[in-house]
Amino acid sequence: MADETVPPGAYWSRVVRRGQTLRIVDADGAGAASLLALNADQPSERFNAPDTTKIQNTIFVTTGRVLFSDLGRVLLSVTADSSGHHDTLAGFGDAVTTAAKYGPGRYLELRNDYHRNARDNLVAALGRHGLDRRDVVATFNLFAGVTVGPNGSLDWVEGAQRPGAGVDLRAEMNVLAVLSATPHVLDPSPEYRPGRLQVTVWQGPPPAPDDPCRTASPEAVRGFENTDAWIAGSAVAGAVL
Repeated sequence: MADETVPPGAYWSRVVRRGQTLRIVDADGAGAASLLALNADQPSERFNAPDTTKIQNTIFVTTGRVLFSDLGRVLLSVTADSSGHHDTLAGFGDAVTTAAKYGPGRYLELRNDYHRNARDNLVAALGRHGLDRRDVVATFNLFAGVTVGPNGSLDWVEGAQRPGAGVDLRAEMNVLAVLSATPHVLDPSPEYRPGRLQVTVWQGPPPAPDDPCRTASPEAVRGFENTDAWIAGSAVAGAVL
């Protein structure tokens, strides 16, 4: 079991083995958590936000839903969720958007750091696993309330963040999970105020035959069939980065 605190503005990465659960808690209620998920044994396969929403016919991914890869397999299952507010549409901030909102290179005396942004954090974290900026794709943004307006705009839901809200993600294959504790790109606050994330990983029991995530829909069933078949036939499924 692993239990770590990710400081505000920092990044975290770990290979979460198949069957393990990754719990992420928004300790301060800042709504600042961008998650990138890749197949740790075949990192060219990674989280696909459009397929995750399209296949499950919802933009609101919560308990009983899954995160699909770009190959139609299941990376992570949402087995518990006390937040209910996670964004699959808006992407993440970079140096340009962060500088435009908070000021370029402004020094933060209390944190002894510059304004960190999600893209640079993700690139730095991936570099620890032999990957680079080419491996950065859309993220699953935790604890961020985002809705789609009548005109197609992406609108921030104020007050959706809550200190102590958490989500449990069960790995359905060996998953390289990368987190950036940086503000959501749509957060309207003029102040740079990311919060701490508490991250716990533990080994859980095998899912039951009637597991809600594995049986939620015919599409989910097929996704798990594809995942299980790949693991059963893969020569590298036991390896990790």
